[in-house]
Amino acid sequence: MNLHFLNPLRWKKSFLVLLLISFVVVWFTFIDTYSLKTRWDLYTQKKELKERTLELQKLSEELKIKIEDLENDPALLEKIAREEYGMRKPGETVYKVKREEE
Repeated sequence: MNLHFLNPLRWKKSFLVLLLISFVVVWFTFIDTYSLKTRWDLYTQKKELKERTLELQKLSEELKIKIEDLENDPALLEKIAREEYGMRKPGETVYKVKREEE
C-alpha cells in the first residue's frame, strides 16, 4: 500500500504554499476578529447610523424652528392649545361637532 501522499513532508512545496495561502485567506476572510465579513457589517452599520444621525439633526432643526415660532407667536400657541389640547378661555363655551363617517 502506497501511503506517501499522507505524509506532509513528501508533498510538493508549491502545494504546501498553496495550502498555507488558502488557510490564511480563509482565516482573514471569515474567522479572524477583524475579518472581511465583520468589517463589512461594521461599515454598513456605520453608514446606517450616519444616515439616522442626519435625519435626527433635520428633525432637531425643525423642532427648534417650531419652538421659536411658539415663543414668538401667541396666536399660534393659542391655536395649538385649543385644537390639540381642548383648552378654552374662561367663560367660553366649546361645542364639539361629530362628523359622520362615510
